[in-house]
This record gives sequence, C-alpha cells and structure tokens, in this order.
Amino acid sequence: MDKFRLPRKTKKGLKKTMWLYPPDKEGNSLMACPTKSQEDYTAVKKGTAMQFPNRTKAKRKKFMDELDKEIFVNDQVLRTYVDDIIREDLCNSSYNTLIEAKNNPNAVKAYFNFVNAYQLFEKGKESYGNICCLAIDRALELLKPKKKK
Repeated sequence: MDKFRLPRKTKKGLKKTMWLYPPDKEGNSLMACPTKSQEDYTAVKKGTAMQFPNRTKAKRKKFMDELDKEIFVNDQVLRTYVDDIIREDLCNSSYNTLIEAKNNPNAVKAYFNFVNAYQLFEKGKESYGNICCLAIDRALELLKPKKKK
C-alpha cells in the first residue's frame, strides 16, 4: 500500500488552517487532517470538510472595537451585572476590582470590556459570559503594580 503524499506547496497551504467535518446532531464535529489522510484530503476537495472560521485582522479589529466602546454604568447597575454572571463567593472581590478599574486609567479598558461583554451576553450571545470573566482577570493584571527589574 502506497503512502499518502501531497506536493509540498499544496501541503503547506492545507496546513495553515484547521479543517472540520460538519457537526453531528449533538453539535460535535471531527477535525480533518488533509495533509496526513487521503480520506480527509478527498473530503476537503469535495467540500465536505470545511475550513475553521479564521478571524481576519479586520474582524478582530471590529470585535475589539465593539468591546472597547466607552460606556460607564452606575455602581448599582454594575453590582447587578456582577451578581448575575459571577459565582456568589467571587462577587464582592470582582465588583471591587471593577470599581477600582473604572477609576484607574490603565485598567479602564478592562472595565469597558466587562460592561460591553455583559450587555452582549444579556442579548443572548452566551459566549460573551466568558469574556466578562476574562475582563475581570485582565483588570486584576493591570491593577497590580509592575515589578522593577
């Protein structure tokens, strides 16, 4: 049985992206390796396996502009946002971190990210809940004093 081989340029082009088969009933999809498997390569050529959606620079910029919009909410509203999305034992510390970030010019962007992500989360975009948590972590990082070398 002959080993599956592709021309170098074709192989290089296929390796740059991730390929996925269509999702099944539960929403799970298998990854295809068209550079290593003849079956996967055939699926890519037929159009069965599709490219994982890469984010271009323009899409990333649009996404970050959406999260970085300057929007301030009063402290009561911020408290309800935090109580809604963060677990009970972390609510107070997360709220205090965001209040501190709101008043700190270095960390204010993390505050904006939290507020904008929460508002998108409220509109039904579930994955933005993770961004809220990441924004709090980022605020903590930015609020820490930098170590001198």
